[in-house]
Amino acid sequence: MAQNLSILGSTGSIGTQTLDIVSQNPDDLQVVAMSCGKNIDLFEKQIRKYKPELVAVGSEELAADLKARLKDIEIEIMYGMDGLISVATYEKADTVVTAVVGMIGVQPTIAAINAGKTIALANKETLVTAGHIIMPLAKEKGVSILPVDSEHSAIFQSLNGERHNKISKILLTASGGPFRGKSLEELENVKLEDALKHPNWSMGAKITIDSATMINKGLEVMEAKWLFDVSLSQVEVVVHPQSILHSAVEFMDGAVIGQMGTPDMRLPILYALFYPNRKTLYAEPLDLFKVGTLTFEKPDMETFYGLSLAYDAMDAGGNVPTIFNAANERAVAKFLNNKIKFIEIPEIVSESMINVDFMENPSIEQVLETERMTYDFIESRW
Repeated sequence: MAQNLSILGSTGSIGTQTLDIVSQNPDDLQVVAMSCGKNIDLFEKQIRKYKPELVAVGSEELAADLKARLKDIEIEIMYGMDGLISVATYEKADTVVTAVVGMIGVQPTIAAINAGKTIALANKETLVTAGHIIMPLAKEKGVSILPVDSEHSAIFQSLNGERHNKISKILLTASGGPFRGKSLEELENVKLEDALKHPNWSMGAKITIDSATMINKGLEVMEAKWLFDVSLSQVEVVVHPQSILHSAVEFMDGAVIGQMGTPDMRLPILYALFYPNRKTLYAEPLDLFKVGTLTFEKPDMETFYGLSLAYDAMDAGGNVPTIFNAANERAVAKFLNNKIKFIEIPEIVSESMINVDFMENPSIEQVLETERMTYDFIESRW
């Protein structure tokens, strides 16, 4: 029997690659609900091809536009946060792929967990800002959270059959981004088009900038801490420019088990959707002879101090990880709109962490309040 999917963020990078896997496995996967933010042109094409029963878009105006476009087919169209939550909790869905970017994914993910859905998690901000709520809730509801990020999928795969053994260290790999080896002085006049040229991965604009600052790796450190129930000191970032070893686990006896593959996001998506089974991925396989050499370096946490700030935020706890994430989201948006310099992104994050009020054990409402306070602080200064 086919597995029914709800996809939050179907027009983004992860969403489109998820739909590619659906196309490759039509007898095993079916889309019953999906959402998008603003890309109505692509969304209409996806709806006509995959025939979901429920869809949601970002605003009431876009919903009206979509309804006019789809007047020839029978489909339920919603919008806003209510729409996202409806897609996430759609009764016929077995698995929810959370592929939206940013904190907008937190509330629908919680709703999906409460509805008993399996979560294929690509929205790292959910655990960064609300891991203290999400993980206990998933355990209480008996819900599986299957990582879709390539690094966390690699860790998850490396732990298969080893859950009873003690983890010494998680080795979280990073490509280093387009500016690996550069100094702070060299980053002073970075242009937007250069920051958007990732050497290995094809991703959306926001995550590509996050990779360039290495703040993305900081977010992944936080996510790994929650997903695999380890201390912050047990997560070590390793710069691996070839992006072939996607991450690894070191056990107490010194053995290191990792997962290798080509830099193709469809691999971890496929693994999450069919776990614990493996399916054929119709793509070019890894050729180690062609790769030739794998190299590993320590991260430059002085130049790319956004990564260091992530450790500081997680160590501080409370709502500080939310401040870190919200400040980065707003700073990246400003950089993408040519309002600030590239090197100002971690500056804004640092200043926000210092100036936004601390909360010890934030509720979801306080997490969202922290986001608003952080945005207000940034707008008052930049």
